[in-house]
Amino acid sequence: MFNTALRTSFAAVVIAAAVSTQASAGPLPFFPFDPQPAYSSTYAPRAAAYAPVETEQAAPPPVAAPSRFKRQIVSYPTHEAPGTIVVDTPNTYLYLVLGNGQAMRYGIGVGRDGFTWSGTKTVEKKSEWPDWRPPQEMLERQPYLPRFMAGGPENPLGARAMYLSGSVYRIHGTNAPSTIGQRVSSGCFRLKNEDVIDLYNRVKVGAKVVVLPMSGSRTASR
Repeated sequence: MFNTALRTSFAAVVIAAAVSTQASAGPLPFFPFDPQPAYSSTYAPRAAAYAPVETEQAAPPPVAAPSRFKRQIVSYPTHEAPGTIVVDTPNTYLYLVLGNGQAMRYGIGVGRDGFTWSGTKTVEKKSEWPDWRPPQEMLERQPYLPRFMAGGPENPLGARAMYLSGSVYRIHGTNAPSTIGQRVSSGCFRLKNEDVIDLYNRVKVGAKVVVLPMSGSRTASR
């Protein structure tokens, strides 16, 4: 009993001394705490009580493609019949002739150096989400390519393909839209997926396709 009384008396003296000291320094500071026990696995101090809260920065906006590659109706005087596709290789445009001096214009990717060609073909087949089987000549140049890839978002032929008669070439979509406007392919013509779907829905099997030559460069007619 004596020890208990002694401890109680000592604690009272310590508390009185602390209160007396603080009274001269000013009021006690207030620290907000979450009312959770220390053993809680979900306990975390409120960030605002201990450190300044960093302002969350918005992600930078995606880089827009040049406006000239946006799908749009343009003036296009031509003798070609409505429904004809004209590929303007040097300017990386594809035109679908509408008639009355107008055409729907799309931005495209074209063949890289040494793989451009010119001539007249027809659309002999159309396919949605086409499978991809690289032709033998492409496998000889790039033996690491898969021999077969099922259609889908990762397929380099994209959402749609229109196969050009008597050749291995296609007008197709792409899983790399940033390549539109560039000379990157092995001779095919690629469009953004949303554009190739639009073109696909407008073009019929048997449609004429005119591929213009590269200006000032030697091209093969195939």
